[in-house]
Amino acid sequence: MIYISAFGMVNALGNNLAHIATQLQAGHAPGMQPRDGWLQDGKRCWLGEVQGALPLIPAALAAHNTRNNQLLLAALAQIRPAVDAAIAQYGRDRVAIVLGTSTSGVDEGDRQVEDALSGYDYRMQELGDPSRFLAHFLALDGPAYTISTACSSSARAIISGQRLIDAGLADVALVGGADSLSRMPINGFASLDSLSERHCAPFSADRDGISIGEAAALLLLTREKHPLALLGCGESSDAWHMSAPHPEGVGAERAMLMALQQAGLQPQDVGYINLHGTATPLNDQVESAVIHRLFGKRVPCSSTKHLTGHTLGAAGATEAALAALILQQQLPLPPQDFSLAAHDTSLPACGLITTPQPLARPVIASNSFAFGGNNTCLIVGKPYE
Repeated sequence: MIYISAFGMVNALGNNLAHIATQLQAGHAPGMQPRDGWLQDGKRCWLGEVQGALPLIPAALAAHNTRNNQLLLAALAQIRPAVDAAIAQYGRDRVAIVLGTSTSGVDEGDRQVEDALSGYDYRMQELGDPSRFLAHFLALDGPAYTISTACSSSARAIISGQRLIDAGLADVALVGGADSLSRMPINGFASLDSLSERHCAPFSADRDGISIGEAAALLLLTREKHPLALLGCGESSDAWHMSAPHPEGVGAERAMLMALQQAGLQPQDVGYINLHGTATPLNDQVESAVIHRLFGKRVPCSSTKHLTGHTLGAAGATEAALAALILQQQLPLPPQDFSLAAHDTSLPACGLITTPQPLARPVIASNSFAFGGNNTCLIVGKPYE
């Protein structure tokens, strides 16, 4: 079994675990706000921004000076003692880094084209830069690479870290992801009519698209026993459509079944499901149908994307870290907010919760689906062996 020895994150809910836990319970994200200046047509849209100052990139690593990497440093600072201890115990060549991103430093590249950004280096916008940066920052010599499969990127990074340890290629894996706000994906989703001009409302009757957010989340995986574990992982590919899920959700279902099988669990053993729940009409329809088939209405579930925004390549790790936080601090489950938009009762019935409730079983599944038919499911929980 692979254990989670430490985790840290920043997102629209807050800049540290204590703040995020408080806001998660309150159902309020200070960084989720309507914002101007991001869309080319001049319209306003809701975006989730990490507020406050971020760590500076050292001058010696100026070629990696992006907001994306600053977000990573903010998450790393929360778990730095555990990371340093792992490096000291196992050696710099036995600690792997696997990260997910979909934007990397694209925002810096965009601003370079428009404003001739001072200090710009093309490597900033390369997809491999986040892992390369952290490897240099921590002076590590183990495997270090970045995965970019759109909105499943950091979930796949977690799965890859698990496999590196299982294969004996690393003793510890620092996994997760980061995505900063960038005009390219924001306008890209708008061109697909997938970006909401309002605060996104997953599973509501008038849902009309996503609210994009920025975030970073890092988890430290190890074979050493800890109170939290990565119980199971599943992944699949629909190969159905470039930007739409399979209409019956066969790939999503396959990923969830794979995660349950790896964890040695039955659907009724799961205590909560953090849904992908993007608030696009088709995604919520398909995911509801899959949950209905596998779990019926027995397992509490909700999406947290109205609180963090859809953090794209960072979404899988962000929501896995939220699951770990709920387990670690015994937080009540976050309800689906239908205060501003009514629940779509035409969706296949599943266990959507509308009020906070305690976690009955210490097992949480987290779904992340992506363009190109990429599907992942991570199961985090208290070890049972």
